[in-house]
Amino acid sequence: MSWFDRAERGLREFYVAPYRRVFARAKRDEEDLFMMLVLSEALGVPNPASGATLELLPEMLDRMHDWHIRQGLDQSPLDGMQCC
Repeated sequence: MSWFDRAERGLREFYVAPYRRVFARAKRDEEDLFMMLVLSEALGVPNPASGATLELLPEMLDRMHDWHIRQGLDQSPLDGMQCC
């Protein structure tokens, strides 16, 4: 690894590190909103895009546990599904 590569890596880390937590939080917030949209029908909220989000439901069920813990719910809010 050359000196330029190490310098580039160091400068990138210097400029990116302060914002890493902010980007992670924004990503989690976006995923929480997406999870809410996909699961809205099961949570009792009318969803105008339910046909489009129905095919995403199996993918979201894998992430259900992390989501409901982040939302402050001890157990799954869905009656028919127990994840923990």
